[in-house]
Amino acid sequence: MTDLLKLSGVHTHIGRYHILQGIDLAVTQGQTTMLLGRNGAGKTTTLRTIMGLWQASRGEISLAGERIESRATPDIARLGVGYVPESMAVFSDLTVKENLVLAARDGPLDDSQLEWIFGFFPALRRFWLSRAGSLSGGQKQMLSIARAIIEPRKLLLIDEPTKGLAPAIVMALIECLKEIKRKGATILLVEQNFFAARELGDNVLVMDNGTIVHRGDMAALASDVPLQERLLGLSLETHQ
Repeated sequence: MTDLLKLSGVHTHIGRYHILQGIDLAVTQGQTTMLLGRNGAGKTTTLRTIMGLWQASRGEISLAGERIESRATPDIARLGVGYVPESMAVFSDLTVKENLVLAARDGPLDDSQLEWIFGFFPALRRFWLSRAGSLSGGQKQMLSIARAIIEPRKLLLIDEPTKGLAPAIVMALIECLKEIKRKGATILLVEQNFFAARELGDNVLVMDNGTIVHRGDMAALASDVPLQERLLGLSLETHQ
């Protein structure tokens, strides 16, 4: 299998803090790789470094064999990388429609893709002409994901999409991401919800203190409760 994204010896400093400390990872094309770890392990910093929002202080990042660690964020986006931040980044003063029009850089909205998105997130159709700032947290997360998938992307970086959402919305997000997977997307997904990780992940990377401490198959980690407890601090209640 081909690795679409590779990080080799990547370090990131934010001010005086040394956050990423020699990250080595690969994301296989056409698969979903979960990036797991306790709070503060460096997961969000990893995504932001890949996206160019924070500059790597050392190391190499390559996308389809092309070095990108020195590229600006807009240039990385133009290479086909979609980013869904943890903060549910939407333009609050713009309507749902305007948010999606801005995300469709290659031209007018594709009606068939839009109908496909509405199938998973019907609230976006209902609030099509409403300001994004008036949406609920779950609806903003739907819009944030819709912005990332309104056009085909080479790689999707998604940061904790289920955080703080109602169970029904979590299930809708999981089904949407499963369908994106079936269409052949490559995804690097940070998630604290282990059920979602188990449902979506092909491969898994676990971070701690700015380094990768485990890599393997998501199914193998999902079946090994003692390993989950050691790596992630998960309790038995997590699996009930």
